Amino acid sequence: MSDVPNIAQKSPFRVEVEAGKSYFYCTCGQSSKQPFCDGSHKGSSFAPMKYEATESKPVFFCGCKHSGKAPVCDGTHAKI
Repeated sequence: MSDVPNIAQKSPFRVEVEAGKSYFYCTCGQSSKQPFCDGSHKGSSFAPMKYEATESKPVFFCGCKHSGKAPVCDGTHAKI
């Protein structure tokens, strides 16, 4: 695995998060449980990113893995 994340998809993942819960966002792009980590990064320089939900609401997690506001989408996918 390289130091460049795999593009899981060129659009965000919409997820209904629950207040008080923690989510572990996949940063490598290899997880089969996108947008969340399944351990596929093992042996690489990648590590999951913790997201703590402060309220129950829909969140748009980055699918291209290149967002400047990770783990949420900032529209970067439109430029790649």
